[in-house]
Amino acid sequence: MELKNGYKQTDIGVIPEDWEVKSIDEVFDFHSTSNYSKAQMNFDGDIGCLHYGLIHAIPNSSYDLQNGVKYFVTKQQAKYEFLKDGDIVMVDASEDLSGINKSVEVSGVRDNLFIAGLHTFLLRDRGFYKKKFRGVILNSSIAKVQMLRFAVGMKVYGVSKPQLKAILLPLPPLKEQTAIAEALSDADVLIQSTEKLIAKKRMVKQAAMQQLLSPKEGWQVKRYGEIFDFLNTATYSRAQLNTSESVGYIHYGDIHTKWDCFLDLSINELPSISTQQASGYSFVKDGDVIMADASEDYSGIGKSVEVKNVKSKMVVAGLHTMLLRDKEQVFVDGYRGYIHATSFVKSQFDRLATGMKVYGVSKNNLKTVQISIPEKEEQTRIATILSDMDAEITALEAKLQKYRHIKQGMMQNLLTGKIRLV
Repeated sequence: MELKNGYKQTDIGVIPEDWEVKSIDEVFDFHSTSNYSKAQMNFDGDIGCLHYGLIHAIPNSSYDLQNGVKYFVTKQQAKYEFLKDGDIVMVDASEDLSGINKSVEVSGVRDNLFIAGLHTFLLRDRGFYKKKFRGVILNSSIAKVQMLRFAVGMKVYGVSKPQLKAILLPLPPLKEQTAIAEALSDADVLIQSTEKLIAKKRMVKQAAMQQLLSPKEGWQVKRYGEIFDFLNTATYSRAQLNTSESVGYIHYGDIHTKWDCFLDLSINELPSISTQQASGYSFVKDGDVIMADASEDYSGIGKSVEVKNVKSKMVVAGLHTMLLRDKEQVFVDGYRGYIHATSFVKSQFDRLATGMKVYGVSKNNLKTVQISIPEKEEQTRIATILSDMDAEITALEAKLQKYRHIKQGMMQNLLTGKIRLV
């Protein structure tokens, strides 16, 4: 293929002629990092420790240490290199390939002391890259493609230091690095402001839920066992599911991570099982409540979704779920999904929960949990208010996803020189 004028072919693809290609080993020095487990640290020590778990949770390629760290060590433990503004802290272990060697460029050190923690590399630039550009280039698809090629592991993946050092990176002129970093930083500002707005809207909705759904004078009180029939659910693990069969499968993990109060089958995709696998299990209907009966933390105990827009679909509730069906239509459609989140109900879940590392409420205990029930007209009013709030949040989330896609496109074009800013 004929190259565009002003560009050249390299080991990492086509880049502008005035760009260079350098290995990580040529650009960065590697410094010592600690190996303390969570049990060896505390929450109120002298020196902050940037734990690999926090790095995985940071959505961007930079992190201001003034926003805080969770773990600390004593001065006696801090026999490692202290972080400086502009340093890269990179994880060396990830439970999924999407997080392979995730990096953040740190800032906000000031007069405080921080070290890099367990399962991390500490990289310090030798003067090749500008601040704010380092994290961007190490998290770029150019670097990730090579990392994935070298990744090893079964349940945890990583790239060894010798192979990491051999990874090649583009090196634009310093002036162009600054322009690229500023453009991507502007995109980050837009993304972060949208994230903050969504978080604010969620807090407003949570406050509205507690106010609207708190028991009032004249409301009836009944138990789950009086209101709901408990139908049978399947027991297939995630490994037994696929995406090509005819029966949708509601996995308890998706209730915890993907859906908030409602499962709309007209827009949400499900893993699947065969009709033979689904034999003998109840198919869900509009208005059914699916509750996850297992949670790794107290906040997820009793997490439930109300199903809507089933239409002609065949769907079963799966492993670690309870399928609840309103016996006599005590509730209007659109109201049941909010029940589990009220403080009146949630406090009962937490009191009845059992377990050590995984918590849950047994079926017998769930049947005793009380629900405060308004008249149907009031239910409809409450459901409409909360549904409008949900719609606003959903629209913002779609906008956020669009902004993230735009940023990804910008990175692809800017970091390969297809679009020049200088």
